[in-house]
Amino acid sequence: MMKKMNLMIFLLLIPYLLMAQAERDKVQAGNKLFLEEKFEEANGKYRDALLDAPESPVIKYNIAGTEYKIGKFEDALENYSQALSPDLAQNRPPAEERLLRSQVHYNRGNAYYRLNKYLEAIREYQEALKLNPEDEDAKYNLEFVRNKLKNQSQQQNPDQQQQQQQQQQEQQQQQQQQDEQDENEKQDEEQQQQEQEQQQEQQQSQPQDMQEMTKEDAERILDALKDDEKEEQQKRKQQIPVSGRPVKDW
Repeated sequence: MMKKMNLMIFLLLIPYLLMAQAERDKVQAGNKLFLEEKFEEANGKYRDALLDAPESPVIKYNIAGTEYKIGKFEDALENYSQALSPDLAQNRPPAEERLLRSQVHYNRGNAYYRLNKYLEAIREYQEALKLNPEDEDAKYNLEFVRNKLKNQSQQQNPDQQQQQQQQQQEQQQQQQQQDEQDENEKQDEEQQQQEQEQQQEQQQSQPQDMQEMTKEDAERILDALKDDEKEEQQKRKQQIPVSGRPVKDW
């Protein structure tokens, strides 16, 4: 089971001397309510303080903590992001600044986990460990979410598996139909090509007089026939004897 989220508030870390009196009073009141687990009321106090210091990353961090507690994880992520302002650890030693920023990333990881965004949660825990490698809670949560993500990928919902199988079957049927259509089209093309080749072979094997004649060829043949007919008529005229009565010898 995941460890209890460590939502640190700036109860003891706020540089009160840098805050106005009214702002300081509201933040202190919010801290008190937070420790009493009156998170809605604490959120209101922090927001009142934010009106006096709209750019305060510390107050935004505390607001994010209350939003997380009441289940507004998206809003918490937004305010945690704004809390990563360069002013978060203003006038603090580098080691303390790294610790504060690691807490922001750690809490962002928790918020992402609650939103079932495991990859984002893993990235935030990794960032937290880069800044604070000794954070045991971040180490534990990182491994916990990694295992959960791994198990989730191995154990899919039966409905999802059935849907995937159905989709695969439909894709296979569509592919089979497409293959059959392609094969039929290929056979039709081959048959048409064979018929064309046969027609060409038949045309080439026909005698010259059976092939289609051009207009010029037809005219030459007609002229030759006419000449032959004239010549034949002339021969017949020469063969006919001259007719007439014989002269009588009286």
